[in-house]
Amino acid sequence: MSKLTHNYIWWLLLVSCLMLIPHLSVIDVNIMEARNFITAREMVSNNNWILTTINDLPRYEKPPLPTWLTAISGMFFGFENIFGLRLPVVFVTILLVFSTYKLSDKLGLSKQQNFHNGLILITSFYIYFAGRDNQWDMYTHSFMIVCIVFLWKFLNDKNYTFLHAVLAGLFFGLSFLSKGPISVYGLLLPFLIAYGIIYKFDLKDKKFYVFLILLIGFCIGLSWPLYVRYIDPETVARVTKLESSRWGSYNIRPFYYYWSFFTQSGIWTVPALIALFYPYLKTKVSNLKAYQFTLIWTLAAVILLSIIPEKKSRYLLPVLIPMALNTGFYIDYLIRSFKNISLKIEKRIVYFAFGLIAIICFAIPIGLFIKIKNNIAGFEFWLIGLTISLFILGYILFQNLRNKDFLKVFYAVVGVQVAVILFGVPLTKAILINPDYHSAKELKEKEKELGIKTYEMSSFTPEIVWDYGHSIPVLQNEKTNELNFPLEKKFGILASKTDSILSKKKLENYNLKKITTVDLNRVPKESKKHNDRLFRIYYLATKK
Repeated sequence: MSKLTHNYIWWLLLVSCLMLIPHLSVIDVNIMEARNFITAREMVSNNNWILTTINDLPRYEKPPLPTWLTAISGMFFGFENIFGLRLPVVFVTILLVFSTYKLSDKLGLSKQQNFHNGLILITSFYIYFAGRDNQWDMYTHSFMIVCIVFLWKFLNDKNYTFLHAVLAGLFFGLSFLSKGPISVYGLLLPFLIAYGIIYKFDLKDKKFYVFLILLIGFCIGLSWPLYVRYIDPETVARVTKLESSRWGSYNIRPFYYYWSFFTQSGIWTVPALIALFYPYLKTKVSNLKAYQFTLIWTLAAVILLSIIPEKKSRYLLPVLIPMALNTGFYIDYLIRSFKNISLKIEKRIVYFAFGLIAIICFAIPIGLFIKIKNNIAGFEFWLIGLTISLFILGYILFQNLRNKDFLKVFYAVVGVQVAVILFGVPLTKAILINPDYHSAKELKEKEKELGIKTYEMSSFTPEIVWDYGHSIPVLQNEKTNELNFPLEKKFGILASKTDSILSKKKLENYNLKKITTVDLNRVPKESKKHNDRLFRIYYLATKK
């Protein structure tokens, strides 16, 4: 029993699986994921794995490695199986967790702290959120962390071998082939800055290995973009120009936009914030050098990301990795010393941070019941399970805060996150209800009934194309804005609210009849969160 209790690898794997696998297909496919899934589907259906497409149009904005893995999963599980399509990102997230665990070990921390760091990482909000959402970010950062583990060995171990250099270069290349230089800038560069400041570089007799790592990395990472540029230079030039312009004109946010970065860790927000206060924690940590390293790594990543004008919350994903290690130092201090803390304000902060979580454990089930009491049919098991588990965990939190047993407090917080995933995720279907929801799949019946083919009016929405099942030709030419009608005498048109389809001059030769609507929103039209981008009116166009 004792061996099982201290088998940290096993428990970390179990918690990771519980955070990532249950109800994996419940949450709707979002725009980024839809782009990945469509491209993967078209790779297989068109047997085109290099010149990637979306809706049968060139799609070169993102490197293809995550999509290749998704396509292979789709071939095995089927492209109707969202669970199967999301499994690749689950596996790559588990790779991230255990690579971070390994890096924590290399920092010279205790086995228990390494384990706790892994738990903090996988229960950080945006880590498990991105680990259940099959887009590009998790792949590029997971592969880069593996590269960093080998780099650490390279920088610190005299027995570093040719094989280690090859593996470091390989995972550098895989990261680059997942999302270009994003992780090089957001994760690797801050790591190198922090390492240089705290541990100093000693590259004597290692220059060949540096060259080898970079050579392998860039050969792998640049292989696809250079090939595509050679085969289709015009499209690549247009895509490059568009993507470059967005870095300075799209989603522009002020420099301080990321200053609340610690909130992306979700349930660990307060501990993550406190762990950033170096004057407070520097005398309390078990390994000062390692703490200084993770702190500088975290802050360097935030600063570098803040310099870039384009900012999105999901771009903070690489920050959460060193921040989990950094937060672990505060958690470790509380586990060792909470019973002996004499400073009242210090104890009050702990009671506030973790007492608040306990209160939330009681508040969530009550609030959910009030919210869904009229739509509870079919969801009773999940609400009861969530209520019982959170009430028990809330009691454990209060009891062990009172007894000053912080190790049990920590595990209870991890348990709260697991309970929310196990029992809370299915309840989103009871909360998000749109009585006018209509899947794009329903158009197949209309097409069969009317003997027609469906077209988009002016532009396509990835979620709708994905839900529909295959590509939907667009009538409006992207370059000339001219409408190019098909030869059929009658066909279906999907039009957005802004298309003003009835005023189109070129449609004067057609009789238009509204047939139905497509609405993929999970909230009703009256809601402020209702997105017109996910709404279409479906017309039957018949030539006069």
